Amino acid sequence: MRTRLFATLGLAIACFVGAVRAADTAAHAPTTEHIKAAIVKSLPLLTTAARGSMEKRERCFTCHNQGLPIMALATAQSRGFKIDTEELQKQLKFTADFLAKNQTNYVAGKGQGGQVDTAGYALWALENGGWKPDGTTAAVSEYLLRWQKELEHWRPQSRRPPTEQSLFTSTHAALRGMKSFGTPEQRERIGQRTEQVRAWLLKTPAQDTEDRVFRLRALHVAGAAEPDLRKAAQELLQTQRADGGWEQLADMQTDAYATSTAIVALHQTGALATTDEAYRKGLRYLLSKQLADGSWLVTSRSKPIQSYFESGYPHGTNQFISISAASWATTALTLALPEVR
Repeated sequence: MRTRLFATLGLAIACFVGAVRAADTAAHAPTTEHIKAAIVKSLPLLTTAARGSMEKRERCFTCHNQGLPIMALATAQSRGFKIDTEELQKQLKFTADFLAKNQTNYVAGKGQGGQVDTAGYALWALENGGWKPDGTTAAVSEYLLRWQKELEHWRPQSRRPPTEQSLFTSTHAALRGMKSFGTPEQRERIGQRTEQVRAWLLKTPAQDTEDRVFRLRALHVAGAAEPDLRKAAQELLQTQRADGGWEQLADMQTDAYATSTAIVALHQTGALATTDEAYRKGLRYLLSKQLADGSWLVTSRSKPIQSYFESGYPHGTNQFISISAASWATTALTLALPEVR
């Protein structure tokens, strides 16, 4: 009798605790209104900084001030947000013109400053903006086929962590560019190169969050088998911290860049729905880290290799990693909303 009583009491307590936890989760769930408000505050800053970089660096596309803001703006537009469409088109044309200036070098397999990262991110920006393939994109695809073809992967020209250091990031950028803009005449060679790179991806372990994010993305682009994708996704998912965020390195604090790149990669590769608790925890984290002016601050750990300039995004010498984080965070938030036709 006593045993049955304790069992019944234990079940009642467990149900009560579960109900409290569920209520607490619901109370702290990111609402649609909170998500929309955060996006609306972020978009003007991204637009201003993209324009400022374009005006001050007249001949130079940048991944952080063109490539990633284009992604965020285009995603926001697909969810019905009002953006500066004229400015978005200017950014896309600026990106295309930057590539066109180097077309002769691409055909010769020489590339431009920043090499595969710059070329790959520029093509990714055009893809996000709905740019149609043309002679320039075909030339860039040819360059990606020829560049570092003696290797099993691609590697960056510079070391500016976290965005420009990982072999997986460079490899994803190249694979994605070729898949999106490769010509019918290039398809056979692209397929052969993809098989070679996929084998390298499968045998090479990731070391940090940037590695895990872009290894997963690269495997997805390379057409890896479903079990391999699940394993790579799980390796990334299991490193989410109790606060809902991810950190760049194991000995660092969680931040908006690592967190947003992680949940966007997990979602866009099919491993995580935006309604899953892990994604919602990531969203709560990002909302908690957005500052009153609509920006996100991430402290840079890169050694500068170019002359400093103000693009218009806040946070001074931390602005380039911060606008990268803000672009990914805005994209992560926007993906949680339904697409608008």
